[in-house]
Amino acid sequence: MNKDQIKGRSDTAKGKIKEKFGKIFGDKSTELEGKSEKVAGKAQTVYGDLKSDAKHDLKK
Repeated sequence: MNKDQIKGRSDTAKGKIKEKFGKIFGDKSTELEGKSEKVAGKAQTVYGDLKSDAKHDLKK
């Protein structure tokens, strides 16, 4: 696991929590911020996965 995968998964989790918090308390700003963090985290995770896959493929 590389740092992009870890950071991406962490950001995705934080985004989910923020989004839920925003929904519970009716704070649209926090909810949208959470959604954007979640999407950015997923993108970073995918980037990390691709980077890891490429590294493994080069070793073969």
